[in-house]
Amino acid sequence: MNNQAYAGEYQGEKAIWLRSGHYEAALLPEIGGNLVAFRDTTRGFNILREPSLDEMAGFKAVPMVHGIPILFPPNRYHDGKFSLNGLNYEFPVNEAKTGNHLHGFFYNIPWEVSDFGTNDSESYVIIEQNVDEKHSAYPYFPHTFHFSIRYALSEAGLRQEVSITNLGEAAMPCMLGFHTAFNAPFAPNSTQEDITFTMTIGERWELDSRMLPTGSYQPLVAGELAMKSGGVSPYFAGMDNHYTAQPQNGINAIIITDAKEKLKLVYDVGTGYKQWMIWNNEANGRYFCPEPQINTVNAPNLDLPAEQIGLVLLAQGESWNETSKIFIESVVG
Repeated sequence: MNNQAYAGEYQGEKAIWLRSGHYEAALLPEIGGNLVAFRDTTRGFNILREPSLDEMAGFKAVPMVHGIPILFPPNRYHDGKFSLNGLNYEFPVNEAKTGNHLHGFFYNIPWEVSDFGTNDSESYVIIEQNVDEKHSAYPYFPHTFHFSIRYALSEAGLRQEVSITNLGEAAMPCMLGFHTAFNAPFAPNSTQEDITFTMTIGERWELDSRMLPTGSYQPLVAGELAMKSGGVSPYFAGMDNHYTAQPQNGINAIIITDAKEKLKLVYDVGTGYKQWMIWNNEANGRYFCPEPQINTVNAPNLDLPAEQIGLVLLAQGESWNETSKIFIESVVG
C-alpha cells in the first residue's frame, strides 16, 4: 500500500494531504481543521462537497457547508444562554434571524497539527485544541480541556477518531457535532435520480419558529419512514430537520446508494452520537448534510432527561471518545 502524508496547499491554503491507495484527502488546519476533501482518484469520486477556487472567499467566511466542519457546541442555543451544574454560559448571538448562537467556536479558527505521517496500513493527521484561560473560546465556555481529532486514510476508507478530555475541576458539558457535507451524487456520471439513502433515525423533534426543539416529537411523514427503511431521495423535500438516533444492529449510520454505480457510501458515525440533523439546502439536488450530534439542539435549556437529549457531563479527567468511518462498498444483490 502506497501511503503518503505531507504538507501542501489546497486552493492556495495550507493543507495536510493524505494518500492511501486510490484514496486521497485534504485537511485545512487554519480553516477550522476542516477535512475538506475525500476522493477516490481511480473512479473520479468527490465524496465530500469541496469549495472551488472561486468559492474560497465565501468558504472562509462561512466554512460550514463544505467538507467536515467541526461544531462544538453544535447547532442552536436560545439567546446563546444556558445554565448547567451551577455555571452560567453566554455565547455570542451570531444568527440574527433566530436570535440564537449557532455552531460553536471551532469551525473557523486554526487548529494545531500535532502529528502527521504514515505506517504500514494508513496515512494520518492529528489536530488538536488545548483550551485554557488564554483560548478564544474560554470567555464563553470557561473550561480547560483537550480536544483532538485523528483522521486516517487506508484502503478501508476514511476514519475519524475524536477525543475530548476535561482537564478542569468543574464538570464540563461535552457537546459536539459535525456538519458533514456529501456530494449526492458523488460519482461523475450519476444523477440525483440514481441516489437514495437510509439513515438510523428514531423520532423527529418538533422545532419552534426559532428552530429550537419544543421538547415534543412530530409524526414522521412517508419520506422520513422511507429514510429509516427502504430508502428515499435525499431531495424528496426540503429538510432542516432534527431527529433522535436509533442504531440498527449496533450501527448508527447513513447509507447513500447509487443505483447506477451499484455502490453504497456508508457514514458510520458511532453510537456515541445520540442525535441527527439533516439539511439539504432546500432540496438543492447536489449535496446534503447528515449531521451527527452528541446532544439535542439547545439541550441544556430542555427540561428532559439527560439520556434522552444526549447531555453529557465530563468529570475532571474524564474523556469522551468516538470513532466514525466513511467508506464505499458494492451493493449486494
